[in-house]
Amino acid sequence: MSKKILCLCLWVAAATVALGSLLLLLLGLTVFKPKHPITTVDSIAVSDLHFSIDVAELRVHLNVTLNANVKVKNPNRLDFTYANSSAFLIYRGKEVGEAAIPAGEIGAAQSLNLNLTLMADRLLSASDFYSDVISGTLPLQTNVKLPGKLRLLIDISVVSYASCDLEIHLASRSLDQKCHYKAKL
Repeated sequence: MSKKILCLCLWVAAATVALGSLLLLLLGLTVFKPKHPITTVDSIAVSDLHFSIDVAELRVHLNVTLNANVKVKNPNRLDFTYANSSAFLIYRGKEVGEAAIPAGEIGAAQSLNLNLTLMADRLLSASDFYSDVISGTLPLQTNVKLPGKLRLLIDISVVSYASCDLEIHLASRSLDQKCHYKAKL
C-alpha cells in the first residue's frame, strides 16, 4: 500500500509540475510577451533663436536652442530599465548638439516624459550653413536612442529609436517636423 501511495504522490507531483510549466509558458507567450517601448517626440519648440548677418565681416551669428518633449511609453507588464543615453541634433549629417538622458526606470504600463534642451553650438562651422541661412530655412534632424532591458525570467535587451526631420523657418521662427519611430528586441 505504501508503494501505491508513493507512486500516486509522484504522479500528482509530476502533473503539478507539468501544469505549472504549461501555465508559465502560456503566460510568457501571452501576457508577459515582451513588447517594444514606444518613444515619441511630442513636441519640439525653438525656445531661443538669435541670428544676425554681419555684412562687413561676412559672418553670420547664430544661437539656437530647441526644447524637445520626448515621451517613452512602456506597454509591458514588466518594468523597463534604461541606460544612460543621449539625444542628438544633426545638421546635414554632422552632429551639432547633444542632450544627456540619465538612466532610469519606467514602471509597467507607464510613461515617462523627458524634457530635453538641445543647443546647436557647432552650426557655424558647417559649410552649407550660410547658404541655408540666406535661403531662410535651416534643415535639422533629432535622434534619440534609448537602450534598456526588460526582465522576465531573463533580461531581454530592447532599443527604442526616435528620429525627427525638422525645418526651421528663420524669418517666421516657425518649425515643421516629421518623425519616425522604431524599436528592436
